[in-house]
Amino acid sequence: MAKSTRRALLRGGGVAVGAASLFSLNLPEVARAGSESVNVFHVFAFQWKQRTSEAQKDRASKEIAAFQELIPGLLQTHVGPNISPRGKGYTFGGIMQFKDKASLDAYVQHAAHQALLARLIPRIDAIELELRA
Repeated sequence: MAKSTRRALLRGGGVAVGAASLFSLNLPEVARAGSESVNVFHVFAFQWKQRTSEAQKDRASKEIAAFQELIPGLLQTHVGPNISPRGKGYTFGGIMQFKDKASLDAYVQHAAHQALLARLIPRIDAIELELRA
């Protein structure tokens, strides 16, 4: 490390160290974030319609959690009541981590998911997001 760089790090403290860290990013890893091989997260939230019973809500929660054992490439599933005071009426939700986009696409078409959707669609207003990370 050059003397001037060492002096700048010593004088600038954390700011200089933080900036130096930014320059040492592994650019191939950053570029990889846009590739198909990166994990994909499926995020969803429901607003239950009034005619939905607690038993129906509980069944949906259990079925979504059970996808963990059924869907190839589904790495993690977390589902439950929304505890945020900023939920805007979305009282239930979840997040699922998939190995890749292909696994997510297979989940969308999977028979167990399609059967759940057939029962849920009349009972919910939903929002969904899918993210690569």
